[in-house]
Amino acid sequence: MSLENKDLLEMYRTMVKIRFFEEATIDLYKEGAMPGLAHPYIGEEAIATGVCYYLNEDDYIVSTHRGHGHLIAKGGDIKRMMAEILGKKDGYCKGKGGSMHIADFSLGILGANGIVGGGFALATGAGLSIKMRKSKQVVVCFFGDGATNQGTFHEALNLASIWKVPVIFVCENNGYAISLSQKKHMNIENIADRAVSYGIPGVVVDGNDVAKVYEVFSEAADRARAGEGPNLIECKTYRWTGHHVGDPGNGIAYRTEEEMNSWKKKCPIGRVRKKLLNSKFVTEKDLEKIEQEIREEVKEAVTFAKNSPFPDTSEVYDDLFE
Repeated sequence: MSLENKDLLEMYRTMVKIRFFEEATIDLYKEGAMPGLAHPYIGEEAIATGVCYYLNEDDYIVSTHRGHGHLIAKGGDIKRMMAEILGKKDGYCKGKGGSMHIADFSLGILGANGIVGGGFALATGAGLSIKMRKSKQVVVCFFGDGATNQGTFHEALNLASIWKVPVIFVCENNGYAISLSQKKHMNIENIADRAVSYGIPGVVVDGNDVAKVYEVFSEAADRARAGEGPNLIECKTYRWTGHHVGDPGNGIAYRTEEEMNSWKKKCPIGRVRKKLLNSKFVTEKDLEKIEQEIREEVKEAVTFAKNSPFPDTSEVYDDLFE
């Protein structure tokens, strides 16, 4: 399916919303308003956007500790997300889950996950349920490069390939497992090469090019819906911030300013912006208006979250599974 300018503009909106939302979470952390930590998605916006743009509302996603972008791209309510990040009662999990455990089953968001590699088995199980119900849904499992060294990665891909379940495994390879370079934690250049071991397609794509991500993902999703089994997509990207909001100097202890600046020149949002302007589909003023609207939307989400009450201590044991 080819993208038109109107599609790119909608993707631009989503990517900008993710960027502004994450900038707001960083500001809230600096204010001391955020209990715990968050892991910004800045620099990786094209992946969640390109993937989720092709999904249906009843399709599933399984997210990670760096999950805000996935949730926004799948249609998550940023007011409830922001409230959850601040530990407030109006949040998705009533303030008990925080940044890393947001879920909305009504949108197919099966949950972000603070455990590295914790989503693989969940996604494969959801894929098996789809196959047993004979629906035409698909499941997307997002994860980072470091998670591919977990046993759950190999177990899930093995079972998913045997059972031919409709799961698309999307690796967001930003080059670092917390602070450890990919070059030091695996002896291969492309994680997608691991797909060969399980007899499934493995594709590498520029994760900063939303149109390329969309193209590769749409092919994988069509294949999965047709009953042809799972795919492994590796999106090469880079996170602009540190591992989390409190990582000193945006991770300068383990990477260089030169490296960080070189990736910022490949900004995924800047690429779409340039393409839209060159096409004459929109003007600079049009995009500035959109950006201002989104800034206001994010500002309203922050106000909503700050004004939301904390959950009462009497509710501490509510909503728990026994």
